[in-house]
Amino acid sequence: MVEIKTPEQIAKMRAAGLVVAAMHQACAAAAVPGATTKDLDEIAAKVLADHGAKPNFLGYGGFPGNICTSVNDVVVHGIPDRETVLREGDVISIDAGAIVDGWHADAAITAFVGSGHKAELHELSRVTEESMWAGIAAVRKGHRLVDISAAIEGYIRRQPRPASGKYGIVEDYGGHGIGSQMHMDPHLLNYVDKRRGRGPKLVPGFCIAIEPMVSLGTPRTHVLADEWTVKTDDGSWSSHWEHSVALTEAGPLVLTAPDGGREKLAAYGITAAPDPLD
Repeated sequence: MVEIKTPEQIAKMRAAGLVVAAMHQACAAAAVPGATTKDLDEIAAKVLADHGAKPNFLGYGGFPGNICTSVNDVVVHGIPDRETVLREGDVISIDAGAIVDGWHADAAITAFVGSGHKAELHELSRVTEESMWAGIAAVRKGHRLVDISAAIEGYIRRQPRPASGKYGIVEDYGGHGIGSQMHMDPHLLNYVDKRRGRGPKLVPGFCIAIEPMVSLGTPRTHVLADEWTVKTDDGSWSSHWEHSVALTEAGPLVLTAPDGGREKLAAYGITAAPDPLD
């Protein structure tokens, strides 16, 4: 069953989403050469505490961090630690979540450590982020879940191929419903699988975390012995972007974007829903 939220519940998710945005801002600024991924985790914990919010990653299935820190060929679920020291030229996915009054928000960004990155890495991040926004723009009344998947995949497939030869849309991980729990039905693929049908209809109160993960090579991954860290099979580097989105009577509201998604959705001719906290 898909959990449909009331406007009051969406407002609480928006409050959680703004905490996540603050976590990203602080962690991205601290993602510099010489910092450890544990340093970023401690910064995220302080932001949560400063806002009176709770982490939704810490303890989830036994996960030991407040955030996921996934470096280079790690796609998702990287565990923060003292041993992973960021280096000039690294790329890191910072996946963060927060709970406010029992309601969840979840988002991820790709950040660049230092400078001197290859152009194809910047393009990989841009393509991944813009495919997410294409998916967000498909969150409309009357659409189906598959319309989000088609928008994400379609955007990626239309882009010029990178020097490495292709973009790999990660197959084993995708978006998810969110609300009173961090991970809920429905599961959202970042590509169209006709065997799965069209999925549920999008109605006001529907909330979804949209998170494409794209590599510069294979879409296939494996999990390390820690039972969390997910790497690409061929060692290709990857990008991960995510926002939590609510569909309201007035349209989509990007819960984890500081401006609610107004600027990016305007490029699609879509007016973001009013911010319930304004």
